[in-house]
Amino acid sequence: MTPTGRNVVVVGTQWGDEGKGKLVDWLAELAQGVVRFQGGHNAGHTLVINGKTTALHLIPSGIMHPSVTCFIGNGVVLSTEKLLEEIAQLEAAGIEVRSRLRISEACPLILPIHSALDIAREAARERGGNQKIGTTGRGIGPAYEDKVARRALRVQDMKHPKRFAEKLEILLDMHNFALKNYLNATPLEFQPMYDTAMAQAEQIKPMMADVSRELNELWREGGNLLFEGAQGSLLDVDHGTYPYVTSSNCVAGNACSGAGVGPQLLNYILGITKAYCTRVGSGPFPTELDIHAEGSVGRHLSTVGAEKGVTTGRERRCGWFDAALLKRSCQINGISGLCITKLDVLDGLDELKLCVGYELDGERIDMLPMGADEIERCQPVYETMEGWKESTFGITQYDKLPMNARLYLQRIEHLVGAPVDIVSTGPDRKQTILLRHPYLAH
Repeated sequence: MTPTGRNVVVVGTQWGDEGKGKLVDWLAELAQGVVRFQGGHNAGHTLVINGKTTALHLIPSGIMHPSVTCFIGNGVVLSTEKLLEEIAQLEAAGIEVRSRLRISEACPLILPIHSALDIAREAARERGGNQKIGTTGRGIGPAYEDKVARRALRVQDMKHPKRFAEKLEILLDMHNFALKNYLNATPLEFQPMYDTAMAQAEQIKPMMADVSRELNELWREGGNLLFEGAQGSLLDVDHGTYPYVTSSNCVAGNACSGAGVGPQLLNYILGITKAYCTRVGSGPFPTELDIHAEGSVGRHLSTVGAEKGVTTGRERRCGWFDAALLKRSCQINGISGLCITKLDVLDGLDELKLCVGYELDGERIDMLPMGADEIERCQPVYETMEGWKESTFGITQYDKLPMNARLYLQRIEHLVGAPVDIVSTGPDRKQTILLRHPYLAH
């Protein structure tokens, strides 16, 4: 049998918070399976459906569709505590979750010791006069460290109490030593952590699965799959603004290793990008504007765009659109098409600036360089375009957009070499302009 399913990967192309949740929810209408393939509960996706807002951190956004099966792939580091909290919130809203959620047995677990390490390390950096990385303090990095060091407890270990206890004891002994002797923090006790994990295991067991096998079988039967990335491409541990990055690979290619599928299954890569730039946490940001100056463009982007992190509530840094950054993202993801979000936030601005490249060490470059040290020295080179006074909020037809808004989108296409296939003009799934559908494009 020749599989007839078509699969789409959704990735952020900036530093996260681009609006992926809405697009995943919107595309899930044509999917049978939605897959989360990396990150942890440091990510946050906000969905607005018929005016009601739902924030998700671990469960794929497709959970809002009753006919969709949702998968958490092996590339995710999993806090069972936060997962069960999220399930309870959705169930309270009348959404059936447990029968439709499949969790890879190979997911590394995030334990309280990981969060303790994360917080203590950031505090130590601050005490030592070093700039903090800007982590969420949720233990994501330490959990990935344990995975790579081959000492992680995984979801499948929860089925074996004796094995879990033995591994946990060894892990705690090592991490508590670091907490006490190097980070001046309080060690954590074994018994409460073990008892909590074993109680949670009883709820998690029915959702454990061989996710790789189930995804491949669903595809062979003709099902459409949707792979949901977390964070943004410039937070990728290899290709981002290192060391101010997350601890996983956020690029589209990681959908394969993070879910257990072959690259032939990835038919279309949708890159989500804001019509301007934002960033949470530390790290270089070439086009950054002052968001606190009254009456400034930065203040406009921050307030009109409601730029606060879904997971942490932290204020997002804001700046002009960076085409040189997006050009890098298109390259490392193999972007098939772009979705431009929050176009309506630019309404009313007299002029718009697009960063088309940088001056670095006396030379002009047209693509974001690798690593924070190089990017810190980049001076943005701008083009200026006329803004528009008309409202674009809620528009669903491309030819109804103001001419200057269309020229802005066309200039982005030309600069980065990728087509704009979708434009989002508001937070609700209905507030979308479709030029080419990822599931129908060939």
